[in-house]
Amino acid sequence: VSPWDIALCATGTAVAGENALVLAVLFYTPSLRAPMFLLIGSLALADLLAGLGLVANFAVRYLLRPPSEAAELGAAGLLLAAFSASVCSLLAITVDRYLSLYNALTYHSERTLGFTCAMVLLMWLLCLGVGLLPLLGWNCLRDQSACSILRPVTKDNAAVLAVTFLLLFALMMQLYLQICKIAFRHAQQIAVQHQFIATAQATSTRKGLSTLSLILGTFALCWIPFAIYSLVADSSYPVVYTYSLALPATCNSLINPIIYAFRNPDIQKSLWLACCGCVPSTFSSRPRTSSDV
Repeated sequence: VSPWDIALCATGTAVAGENALVLAVLFYTPSLRAPMFLLIGSLALADLLAGLGLVANFAVRYLLRPPSEAAELGAAGLLLAAFSASVCSLLAITVDRYLSLYNALTYHSERTLGFTCAMVLLMWLLCLGVGLLPLLGWNCLRDQSACSILRPVTKDNAAVLAVTFLLLFALMMQLYLQICKIAFRHAQQIAVQHQFIATAQATSTRKGLSTLSLILGTFALCWIPFAIYSLVADSSYPVVYTYSLALPATCNSLINPIIYAFRNPDIQKSLWLACCGCVPSTFSSRPRTSSDV
């Protein structure tokens, strides 16, 4: 048994458990029903399935005897669908944050829960379609020379997925740059209205910028090297390179709940109540402002 596969399986188990906790908190807390939390739930569900996909891939490779092509394609499809939904959920959260600042006055009336549910459902149908592609012919089981590092996906199809991912990341980065500009403008307007330098707003804006740096930096470090490698490499490359880049990419699903869920004050409060039945006196209940991006 490859130690790399053991590491991926262990990571998948941790990812599934962590994101299952996020989903449980969202499901059992009636107050967490806003569109923002629905998107966080979509991200947690995608990462949960990604973790289960890593475990299923390990089971198919080492526990299923004799090997089954259908099981291998099914496990690959689950990973494709889950990671596609994870990236798309991250993009949806980015768009939601942008709209909450750009259309601050009409955001809550336009972004209804029903509309968000419809958009999330459409996104998941698209990602499930991507997951079905290996079963519909996007595989190299009949021609091993055409395999990519993402076996059983072919090299050409892996390149399409990598380019699509890089384009989505470029769109996310552009949106976050716009969010940064809007947050600065809002902070300056508030300072002018109060006729003094709003220290609290400046601190809030700096905190928001650090959050943006954390989000983009983590996402880029985890996924960009693997995406670029998928463009240039094929199955003839040493497998250790694939594992060493795939493991950080899967760890992104382990980090997502920390960035998007556990740092959220409302979810923190629900976790405290669920764990010990109380909220610490030091817990901050300051309302979120437009600079808290």
